[in-house]
Amino acid sequence: MIRLLVGFLWGLHVLPLPVLARLGNGLGALCFWIARRRRNVVLVNLRLCFPELDEGQRSRLARAHFRVLGRSILERSLLLWARPERLDHLLKVDGAEHIRDLIAAGRPVLMLAPHFVGLDAGGAAIAMRFDCASIYAVQPNPVFDRLLLRGRQRFGDQLLISRHDSLRASVRAMKSGRPLYYLPDMDLGRRDSIFVPFFGVPAATVPGLSRLARLAGASVVACVTRILPGGEGYAVSVSEPWADFPTGDVEADTRRMNAWIEDAVRTMPEQYYWVHRRFKTRPPGEPRPY
Repeated sequence: MIRLLVGFLWGLHVLPLPVLARLGNGLGALCFWIARRRRNVVLVNLRLCFPELDEGQRSRLARAHFRVLGRSILERSLLLWARPERLDHLLKVDGAEHIRDLIAAGRPVLMLAPHFVGLDAGGAAIAMRFDCASIYAVQPNPVFDRLLLRGRQRFGDQLLISRHDSLRASVRAMKSGRPLYYLPDMDLGRRDSIFVPFFGVPAATVPGLSRLARLAGASVVACVTRILPGGEGYAVSVSEPWADFPTGDVEADTRRMNAWIEDAVRTMPEQYYWVHRRFKTRPPGEPRPY
């Protein structure tokens, strides 16, 4: 079945993006109805993060999320097989000079890449311009694992770091001149996490952005990817280096990171990765919401 799915995805990459986008929207609309458990996760997340919205508004936002999520799944075929010239046309990057200037100045670079559904396209866009490092977890299915590895290593000289070796290897990579594409905004359990607010809700958050920046002496830039309507492609935005980061206070740094991500989410709330159980780990005595 996995091989059939891979063959199906390969066939999609030749389609014009407007056609692929419509198919993805349709897939997402279907998943809203049949993926009941994930639909519940999305609705719970939206209720916790946007209590000011009524039930109808949250339902419409959830539907919009599933549509753009469907697009991100099918359009991944482009990242795997589309010609580089086509991808260069579809993946627009604003702010790449911030990374380039830091590398030229000999400064290690740590890229904060929040979990928007287009983040894989953002990673490909950055990889087409820079030799980077990223953290990789081996997938249980070998066919799927090879497929993801192919996508991650398709452009340039990309370094994939095992999640088991992520701290020291990531620091070495940044010090050697490789920007690190880093995704720290998921609930990975109680171990190594601290509770800081995310949309006003205590969220188990790995404080790795602060610690990695301190250990590597790295400058932090945020990298956010927006899926554009129809056939317009993707817009990747790289921020200026964060000032006064990290500080000596890891918790304050992590609060700042979550607050920054909140502000980014509010600019395109349907595109954040709401199918993830962001609040599954709770402080002692607090019930799980899912």
